[in-house]
Amino acid sequence: MSPPVLQFFGAAGTVSGSRHLLEAGQSRLLVDCGLFQGEKRLRLKNWADFPVPPASIDAVVLTHAHLDHSGYLPRLIHHGFTGPIYATAPTADLLSLLLYDSAKCQAEDAAYANKKGYSRHRPARPLYDEHDVSQTLRQLQPIKRETWFSPAAGLRCRGHDAGHMLGSCFLEIEADDPTVRLVFSGDVGRFDAPLYHDPTPPPDCDYLICESTYGDRDHRQDNPLEELATVVNEAVARGGMLLVASFAVGRAQQLVYLLRTLMGSGTIPPLPIWVDSPMAVAATEVFRQHASEHDFAEAKEAGVVASLSPSDVHLSRSATESKAINAHDGPGVIIAASGMMNGGRILHHLKRRLPLPETTVLLAGFQAKGTRGRNLQEGAKYLRIHGRDIPVAAAVRQIDAFSGHADRREIARWLAPMAAPKRTFLVHGEPVAARGMAEHLGQMFQWKTHCPALGERIVLE
Repeated sequence: MSPPVLQFFGAAGTVSGSRHLLEAGQSRLLVDCGLFQGEKRLRLKNWADFPVPPASIDAVVLTHAHLDHSGYLPRLIHHGFTGPIYATAPTADLLSLLLYDSAKCQAEDAAYANKKGYSRHRPARPLYDEHDVSQTLRQLQPIKRETWFSPAAGLRCRGHDAGHMLGSCFLEIEADDPTVRLVFSGDVGRFDAPLYHDPTPPPDCDYLICESTYGDRDHRQDNPLEELATVVNEAVARGGMLLVASFAVGRAQQLVYLLRTLMGSGTIPPLPIWVDSPMAVAATEVFRQHASEHDFAEAKEAGVVASLSPSDVHLSRSATESKAINAHDGPGVIIAASGMMNGGRILHHLKRRLPLPETTVLLAGFQAKGTRGRNLQEGAKYLRIHGRDIPVAAAVRQIDAFSGHADRREIARWLAPMAAPKRTFLVHGEPVAARGMAEHLGQMFQWKTHCPALGERIVLE
C-alpha cells in the first residue's frame, strides 16, 4: 500500500489557520480546522474553497478550542463535511461558547460595516452563521486523553495533555500498512504555568509536527505577578484606565486571580475590575465543571470560579453594562476580548480611551502579524477601528509571561525525552520563528527539520 501523505493547509509560514490533512490508504483525517487570522491576505483564505472537497474528509480531530485551531469548522460543514469531530470533553464544551460567539461577532461586524459603509463588499456578510455552528456541535464526539480510538479506517489516535489551555492535547496518530507514527503538538503550554498541568512528555514517533510560535526567542524569566504589579502601579500613577485585551477562556480568569492576589497582598491598591466579556463569565462555569483539568494546588489556591464572582469584580454581560464603563474616568482595569484586538468589546474601549494619554494598554499574549495588537506592539501611532483612524496617545505595555505558548527553551525541554524523529516539521510560527526553532532543534539534538510551505504535500516514507 502507498505510504501516508501529509498536507499543510494552514499554519505553515504563519501562526493561524491550523489545518493538517493526513491521508492513509483510503482515509482522510484533518488535524485541526482553524481560522486564518491577522493580515487581510490571510483572512481572505477563509473565504477560499477548501483544497479538497470537505465531503471527502472522514473525520476531524482537534487539539484544542482556540479559533485558530477550530474556528473554520462551521464553514467546512457548510460546504459538505458530515463526519465526526473528535475533541476532549472540555474542548467540546468550550466550542459551544467560542463558535457561537465567533458567528455572532461576524454577524455584528458585517451589520456594522453595512451600516457605516466601510466594507468593500456589498453587502458585507459573515463567514458562517449560528445554524452552521449548531450543526458543528451535533457532530462533536468527546474523547478521553490517554485512550486510543479510531477516527477513520486504518488510523489510531490518542491525545495527551498539552498544558496549553482547558482541554488541550497533543495528538499521537498511527497509520497502518505501512505503520507510521506521527505526533501533532498542537499548542504546547508552559511549565509551571498557573492553573494548568505541565505538558506530558511526548512519545517517540517517526514524524513530528511541532508548533514554533516563539521558536526564535525565549520568554523573559520575570515573575508574572511582579511584572503585572509594575504595569498596574504605573497605570495608577498615570491616573487612567488599564485596558487588557484578553482571551476570554483561560487568560481572563488568570488575570483576575492575579490582580486579586496583588490587591490582597497590598502590592497594588484596590481597583475596580470589569470583566467585559459574556463569554469569559460563561467559560468560568466550564472551568468549574472540569476542575480536574487544573493543577490541583493552583486551582485550589486560585478559586477559579470565585475569581469572577460579582462581589469581587463587575461583570458586563449586556451591551448596556459594557457602555456604562465609559462613565468611569479614574484608575481601574478593563479586561475584554478579543486578545489580538481583531474584534469584540475591546475595540469600543480602545476607540474611547486610546487617544487619552492617561490610558495604559496591556498586551497579555501573542499578537499575530497584521492584527491591531501587533500594530500597537510595533508602535503604531493610529489604529484603524470601524473605519476610523484612532490616534494612539496611550502607553502600551506587554507581559510575555502570560503567554500560553512554550518558548524555544521550553519546547526543547518538552521534546528532550523523545528519540530523534525521521523528520520534524515546524508549523504555527511566522517564518523567522519557525526557522529559529529549526536551528535550535538542529543545534540541541541534531534533528532533521523542515519548515513547510502552505499547501505543501509530503510523502511519509
